Amino acid sequence: MPATHLPRRTTVSDLPFAVPGVWHADSLGGGLQQAQPSGSALLDAQLPGGGWPVGALSEVLQPLPGLFEWQLVLPALAQATAGRAGVVVGVAPPHEPFAPALQARGLAADRLCLVRTGAGASSASSALWAAEQALRCRDVLAVMAWLPQVPPAALRRLQLAAAQQQQLLWVFRPLAVAPQASPAVLRLQVQGLGAAGGAAVFPGMQVQILKRRGPPLVQGLDLPGCHPRLAQALAAQARRRQAAQEAVLEAARGGGPGMLGMGRSEVVPTPALRVPEGRMHALDRIATATLGG
Repeated sequence: MPATHLPRRTTVSDLPFAVPGVWHADSLGGGLQQAQPSGSALLDAQLPGGGWPVGALSEVLQPLPGLFEWQLVLPALAQATAGRAGVVVGVAPPHEPFAPALQARGLAADRLCLVRTGAGASSASSALWAAEQALRCRDVLAVMAWLPQVPPAALRRLQLAAAQQQQLLWVFRPLAVAPQASPAVLRLQVQGLGAAGGAAVFPGMQVQILKRRGPPLVQGLDLPGCHPRLAQALAAQARRRQAAQEAVLEAARGGGPGMLGMGRSEVVPTPALRVPEGRMHALDRIATATLGG
């Protein structure tokens, strides 16, 4: 029986590296989708296309709602609204955004539309419906939706709606859903940066890229959690507080003026910043937590 000659198979290594319309899984999928720069060169270098995907779902997981959303996406929103007409829709935000801070970072208050869904069992379905309707509106540039519990099928509907109108879409969810499958093109995990030695530092965040069109990112990215000027002010305040505490300790050891009757192990604590009562703004919570030590 004559031997059958099988045709030679072509492997990926035989193909040229750059083929139009072909994406290699070991490289970032740049050029396949429009992207909006994030405002951070460090983050853009690790995102396919060099920024947030336009017309696709970006899913952000974090420990608590209201911690890092605005610091993460505000630079991109400011750039997007500066060059085009339209509004940004926030669906079911956990805290009231601080309008003066947003204005200072380039997002005018009249460009932001908030949709509150209230409480109760129907709030999740109402938030999902509002997010989908906003994505189908031509006057909407971007949608930020806080959806703690949402099925993958619903996320796929949001993904399709964003693709139809070519809008920016962020969905914020808790860390507990990380093991669940997600149709998101980009999936990030954001947590706070720990303070070395327990010292107060300016707000910061660590970004882990859980899913992207490209190779996995082993090490997280350390990003500032506030505007550089605010970071400098908070860092200077932290240094002054540390210097004051060291002065109190030194005076206690040496029995200096004003320390009569005070034991060597006793230290006068620095008064902590009191948290104001009532509703707090999303950006206020980070500043208060940092200033309070």
